[in-house]
Amino acid sequence: MGRRYRLYPAEEQEEILTRWGHTCRALWNVALEQRRYLWRQRGVTLMGSAQCKQLAIARSELDWMADLPSECGQRVLASLDAAYLNFWNPDHPAGFPARKKRGDRTSIPFKGQYVQVRKLNRHWAEARLPKLGWVRFRLSRALGGAIRNATVSRDGTGWHIAFGIHTGRAPDAPNGRPGCGVDFGVAASAFVSTETTARLMPPTLTPAEQARLTHLERKKARQLSYAKKHNGGRYSNRLRMTMDHIARLRSRQANRRADFTHKLTADLAQNHGFVGIEDLRVKNLTKAAKGTMDAPGRNVAQKAGLNRSILDNAPGERRRQLEYKCRLYGSRLIPVPAVHTSQTCGHPACGMIDPASRPGCGRLFRCVHCGWEDDADHNASVEIEARARRTGGSVTNSTRSAISARVPATRRRRMREALPATCG
Repeated sequence: MGRRYRLYPAEEQEEILTRWGHTCRALWNVALEQRRYLWRQRGVTLMGSAQCKQLAIARSELDWMADLPSECGQRVLASLDAAYLNFWNPDHPAGFPARKKRGDRTSIPFKGQYVQVRKLNRHWAEARLPKLGWVRFRLSRALGGAIRNATVSRDGTGWHIAFGIHTGRAPDAPNGRPGCGVDFGVAASAFVSTETTARLMPPTLTPAEQARLTHLERKKARQLSYAKKHNGGRYSNRLRMTMDHIARLRSRQANRRADFTHKLTADLAQNHGFVGIEDLRVKNLTKAAKGTMDAPGRNVAQKAGLNRSILDNAPGERRRQLEYKCRLYGSRLIPVPAVHTSQTCGHPACGMIDPASRPGCGRLFRCVHCGWEDDADHNASVEIEARARRTGGSVTNSTRSAISARVPATRRRRMREALPATCG
């Protein structure tokens, strides 16, 4: 389990953490480039065990590398190993490991055996980090287990520390509660089949915050243009201040989105015996519509706005959270094929598929065969529940006796032997 807290380092500690964060980023990029180079030139796959030996030599020759605790560097190389293994795994959606930019999130990993925590009072505690000392953090909840690892990071709102905790808790037995189907959408953030109203995610930014974000984005564009034209691309202090303001608003938006997502997924997992959802391919669903020079796309701006709305509701993150929360609370997650869920009549006596039942893709579903009327999103959630309840998500139309198998989309092979020469 993970526990994340707000960290309050002193000024000297903040400077050290910032320096360590840049060192971790540089180590990741150098190790990644070394692996790519060896693969292109010699066809050799280099792993973290060999690079750890080279890291020890680099620490004896480079002061800025020796300043970083040795276990932090080892954890960075272990994370790079995990990124490669995820890329080689054909069942994992991860792409090839990418270089980390200077503007990315600052992160310093630590091993759990080198981290100590002591409670100061009801609301505050301290963590002892190697070569840094005791750092205060806000104890918003109990740790509840043994510390396996820790990660210090910084975003637009400040510093945070996350602990990997071993709680020793076993998954609950099946709770025996009734199941449900959930339709994740844009107009209705989530519609549960057993409920009569949709669950709407509150706006992640207020109108004033959205207006300020738009103003800051335009200001940043002007300052970037000036920097490229007059400063040789060097960022001024005012430009960095503008970027900090944007990062603060973006972090606030992400925190509000994550809060709603955690509350939604925890409620679904705790109060239902199974949760049926659509087996969506979010990456394919949010592809750009710009097309090519020979075949330009249509309604590009509208599709871009739709993609932003889909990603703002985070369907992939909701599925990830439901996977482990359902196991934790004695429930089951059942993904079902998403084909025709919005065009299938949810009435048990009908179940006909007809695009004419959704006139104009509006909010009303009116079956042209039996006359059944319902909210379109609720009708889709009822169909999702029926598919999950009948066959565990192995059919495309749960109301028909003829079962048609779902044809999986072709995916490129990501075996090590089949990698291109430029991937390493």
